Amino acid sequence: MKLPRRQFLHLAASAAALPAVSRVAWAQAYPTRPVRIIVGFGAGYSPDIVARLVGQRLSERLGQQFVVENRPGASSNLATEAVVRAPPDGYTLLLANGANAISATLYEKLSFDFIRDIAPVASIAGAALVMVTNLSFPAKTVPEFIAYAKANPGKINMAVAGGGASTPFLAGELFKGMTGVEWVWVQYRGEYTPDLISGQVQAAFTVIPRSIDYIRTGKLRALAVTSAAHLEVLPNVPTVDEFVPGYEASSWFGFGAPKGTSTEIIEKLNKEIDAIVAEPNMKARLVGLGLQPMSLTSAEFGKFIADQIDKWAKVIRAANIKPE
Repeated sequence: MKLPRRQFLHLAASAAALPAVSRVAWAQAYPTRPVRIIVGFGAGYSPDIVARLVGQRLSERLGQQFVVENRPGASSNLATEAVVRAPPDGYTLLLANGANAISATLYEKLSFDFIRDIAPVASIAGAALVMVTNLSFPAKTVPEFIAYAKANPGKINMAVAGGGASTPFLAGELFKGMTGVEWVWVQYRGEYTPDLISGQVQAAFTVIPRSIDYIRTGKLRALAVTSAAHLEVLPNVPTVDEFVPGYEASSWFGFGAPKGTSTEIIEKLNKEIDAIVAEPNMKARLVGLGLQPMSLTSAEFGKFIADQIDKWAKVIRAANIKPE
């Protein structure tokens, strides 16, 4: 039977629309089984805490378990590789963070390209650092620190955990490059705060959860935070930018997914995560950890990551930093 042209075109258009309709329906039903969140750091570290906080609320809102799976090692590259190789179906997510932006340049032979192989899903929070010294250190402000460092080149011992693959290390290198000071890096595999308090090392660019209690109890002196604006958790501490114009150095947290994950699922997750981050209780938890809640569209988050990669690439190349 020969169909009239108008009826044929109507049926053809309906058939062409079926894949799009099925994708939307699939996204509306998502998730229908547990979702894995792969974290490139061990339990108890900031990325793990953030993943569990947001994952629990996703479980409650979407009716399926969002299960955190820790795969520490190689500055989150092992976790990223696992997500890159996972099916792009929305059931494997990456807790992306600042280490990913650093690794993109620092490691030349990765089996993946972060921008090409990981689809940005949603931002969660920024993670500024705080520049601290022990109480016996003579400088009490950033200008005094710069003046002392220039008068005593190479005599300041600066503590860092994680070496060249960490935001604190690169935050310090950025500070050195913008101010012309020098110091000696003292690398630790783990906790260095006791040595900092006792004076075996004099200063550090440190994550806020590591230092906040020591700052509040007067055991460490906070010179400045590395964010562009003052932090709610340390409201009386100035920014480095107030003394070194243009300086900003922060890590960040968000979710990524394998390339090819449907736009509908990504946008659904983005909407849910934005709503979670905006919840008063969640915002308070994040701020209490020294984090700055951050809500971006998936496209904006992708541009943010690309900008972070470019920023740290310049620092890595200028300082000739190599992986450990």
